[in-house]
Amino acid sequence: MTPDECPNCGADLPAKARACPECGACPDTGWADEAQYESTHLPEEEFDYDDFVTREFGQGGRPRGKRLHWLWVGAAILLILFFLTRAW
Repeated sequence: MTPDECPNCGADLPAKARACPECGACPDTGWADEAQYESTHLPEEEFDYDDFVTREFGQGGRPRGKRLHWLWVGAAILLILFFLTRAW
């Protein structure tokens, strides 16, 4: 007998389904009369990418790697100028 929802993934199953349309579970691979699905039945919340980026990385500004890049460029220019002045 087909359960009302898949014990493996919790998807609603059609009345005479031979396998779960979501995860592919069937009587041979995971649902049986004794199998039970424990679900929290919590509503799924939407993911806000912009909010995540703000919380994770803060407001605006340059990434730290960019500042470090300019530090290396400045150090290289100073070294070049140092060696050029010693050669004269």
